[in-house]
Amino acid sequence: MTPSNDCIDMVKHFEGFKAVAYLCPANVWTIGYGRTKNVKDGDITSMPQATRDLEEELVEFGNQVQRVVDVELSQNEFDALTSWTYNLGVGNLQSSTLLKKLNAGDKDSVPSEMLRWNKAAGKVLAGLTTRRQAEADLWEKE
Repeated sequence: MTPSNDCIDMVKHFEGFKAVAYLCPANVWTIGYGRTKNVKDGDITSMPQATRDLEEELVEFGNQVQRVVDVELSQNEFDALTSWTYNLGVGNLQSSTLLKKLNAGDKDSVPSEMLRWNKAAGKVLAGLTTRRQAEADLWEKE
């Protein structure tokens, strides 16, 4: 399974495009549509390059999701979890109660577990709360 346009569009919407590297609220150098891999102060990108980078990274994150999830996912569930993992990292997915419940077959608890991850540096961020709700909604979409 690969991330659909719904996943790509969601990540683009919530990450926004920045051509010049910046420090995100978690104090990590970020560029394009949320890329953090090998980003340093002074880096610059274009929108077409950032889109290519995002699509490649979402495939990588989607592969990681499939590697750790033991149950079958619908496209919407996969997209929601891939967006969540892109934003929070594979390590957070692997250690999460969300994954434990999901792998135990409790898909119904995933949206509420997603919503718990709305903080950066210990502070609730409105943008993360909105993003988590959108991911939870996509998870539940028929």
